[in-house]
Amino acid sequence: MSTKKVRKVHTAEFKAEALKLADKIGVAATARELKLHESQLYNWRSAAEKKSTTSDRESELAAEVARLKRQ
Repeated sequence: MSTKKVRKVHTAEFKAEALKLADKIGVAATARELKLHESQLYNWRSAAEKKSTTSDRESELAAEVARLKRQ
């Protein structure tokens, strides 16, 4: 019988604070301090960048739609 390791789910606030700390002291030091894998921090960072890029694009499209409606 094999046992599955239960994954810990981190909140969005924890991830945001961890990324802020990683910007200040570095990814490796943050990973050691918070007992995380460096790859987790890199994945969280890329997901946050992707989300902000998508949000920027959505706001651009909304502005374009508003402009076209005014015309």
